[in-house]
Amino acid sequence: MNTINETNFNFPGQKSVYKGKVREVYNINDEQLVMIASDRLSAFDVIMPRQIPFKGQILNQIATKMMNDTADIVPNWLVANPDENVAVGHLCEPFKVEMVIRGYLSGHAAREYKAGKRMLCGVTMAEGMKENDKFPEPIITPSTKADNGEHDEDISREDILAKGIVSEEDYIVLEDYTRKLFQRGTEIAAKRGLILVDTKYEFGKTKDGKVVLIDEIHTPDSSRYFYADGYQERQDKGEKQKQLSKEFVRQWLIENGFQGKDGQQIPEMSDEKILEISNRYIELYEQITGEKFVKANTENITERIEKNVTDFLNAK
Repeated sequence: MNTINETNFNFPGQKSVYKGKVREVYNINDEQLVMIASDRLSAFDVIMPRQIPFKGQILNQIATKMMNDTADIVPNWLVANPDENVAVGHLCEPFKVEMVIRGYLSGHAAREYKAGKRMLCGVTMAEGMKENDKFPEPIITPSTKADNGEHDEDISREDILAKGIVSEEDYIVLEDYTRKLFQRGTEIAAKRGLILVDTKYEFGKTKDGKVVLIDEIHTPDSSRYFYADGYQERQDKGEKQKQLSKEFVRQWLIENGFQGKDGQQIPEMSDEKILEISNRYIELYEQITGEKFVKANTENITERIEKNVTDFLNAK
């Protein structure tokens, strides 16, 4: 199956291009951004050597649906989707923090807790919790937005304000929007028999100074989901939770000796493992959206994207 690894387009009005871990963002006339979701897979801030079929399409379409389903409570950057792998939005200046919010003691928070830490990003975690227990209230644990090849770092609200990374006025808005989005995401997930465990949001500021949601939202790359059915029984028995997220990739990498640390070698992913990961992404798409996933034609995938985006830009 054909996948998208890297694109090198030259669209009408293109000013520049930024290549992130899994997305490539083209600046059009300093007015709009064309964001292309590749099929690259990133874990522990490292890009894996092989791509995952349909991953970009899945992330793009989940994010689009979720932005549409939350636009009444939080404004976002989205303008159009001229292709299954593409979102076009308003040009924004991104804030240099990721707003991570956690409803449960899972993932990174659980690993820190297991290591004996009871403070995460300036937020206290209670004694006596087990992995995957629910927090009394969701906690916001921001991280810095690292450049490619660098690791995101935990940071507290106090440090963000003290270092002037975000103004207090804007940060209050980011916190408010983060809590509102997480609440809505929790409600959407519950209707699908899922628990939204934790997630991250990214925000930017438009030319007229409006704070808006950008990038992706409630996708398996940015979020962790548990199946609600049997959650409490599994917790009571000390069993692992049945989950839908990228965590299964991280766990497989950890089991095979890789956590993104210096000197570690990325384990080889077989064709079977690649297909398994692709199918897990499709499973999450169908679970969280309640819709059947329709695979786009990948025969000439880059040509398809180039034509659809160019036609859209020329039609404006």
